[in-house]
Amino acid sequence: MPEQPRSRRQTRAAILTHLLQSGGSFRPPLAKAVRLSEASLSRILFDLKAEGLIEEIRRPAPYIGGPTGLVSLDGSVALAALELTGQWLSVGVGSLSGELRYIERVSLPAKPTTDSVGRAFREALTLLRDWTRRRRVRLAQIGITIPGLGRLSELGNPIIPCDVEDIGDMLGGMFANVPVEFTNSVVAHAIFHRCRTENYPFSGAHLFVFVGQGVAGAWMDDPIEADALQPVELGHMVFEADGPRCRCGHHGCVEAYTSLPALAELLGVPEPELLRLGCDWVSTIPISARVRQELRHRLYRLGLAIGNTLNVKPCHGVAISGWPSLLGGDDRKALVDGVDASLLGGRKHAQASLAFVPPSNGNDPQAALAFAAFCLACRGGMPAASTEAA
Repeated sequence: MPEQPRSRRQTRAAILTHLLQSGGSFRPPLAKAVRLSEASLSRILFDLKAEGLIEEIRRPAPYIGGPTGLVSLDGSVALAALELTGQWLSVGVGSLSGELRYIERVSLPAKPTTDSVGRAFREALTLLRDWTRRRRVRLAQIGITIPGLGRLSELGNPIIPCDVEDIGDMLGGMFANVPVEFTNSVVAHAIFHRCRTENYPFSGAHLFVFVGQGVAGAWMDDPIEADALQPVELGHMVFEADGPRCRCGHHGCVEAYTSLPALAELLGVPEPELLRLGCDWVSTIPISARVRQELRHRLYRLGLAIGNTLNVKPCHGVAISGWPSLLGGDDRKALVDGVDASLLGGRKHAQASLAFVPPSNGNDPQAALAFAAFCLACRGGMPAASTEAA
């Protein structure tokens, strides 16, 4: 079947998303990756360069007689990011490459409400507005990530209570001409890893699993439409009806056993201390034989949840980010065994590969910043209201 013609927006989006994911490319491989002739690519690059979206820097040729102009995203483009977590709301301004120029954190109360979260957003947006005004920074995109956000929770988030419609109104009043996009936190972390993790293990369709304050997944591909990435709340599969209470309101969810708060309780340390240690907790906190056995039992359940998800929608790759990626092979094996126990015929029969990528929790608002960059790239750098066709 012949390939469907692409609109100008889609062609520009293909170029910008490739540059976002690759970090930069010489013209010949870029033309091949986005399926354009070098002449057609040159015409579009001319426009993107004139609009200040890309730059071309002379670099040593990759081979004798090869190209010397490395095409990359322009570092002067400014994006804003707001990332809501259990402890605070982070706000920042950064570049398309992920370099942060400004960051603030607005604390949340121990038991946040819709009103208190709304006040935090108003404070954060005021800080952002004042900072950009003082420095005359023109924002090209704002990206906002909220835990658990989905089709059933657009107005009232079930994990951290907030009114997305009210927040949208605030943004409309303070940043009337700036495109704004909201997403589930796990989608933003998936985009962050796909665009920022060196040697990311998958390029095609796969499942991304994030184990942090919560446990969730996202179906990933290489689309040029931001809404093609769909969150999967696999962390709320119930294993024991009388198990520990989950923040979603149910009991015995896999998240109640394997989230960072659950890990802190198992290790016998306060959650703030675990967060302070970051990746170093695995070499700092002693783990007894009894605790390690329970840890592996919980990882096995997490593997079952992942396997169950793959049974519903099979795919050939699973990338796992979060505290399990810090563990040794013997501990990780419990998670892999859980996947095998759930998948019909196991991983070999399903031809599913598992890979562990570094944790990305604690670096907020980097995930939201990556999401903002992705949104800008997906619309081809064109105005949000543009309907320009091929």
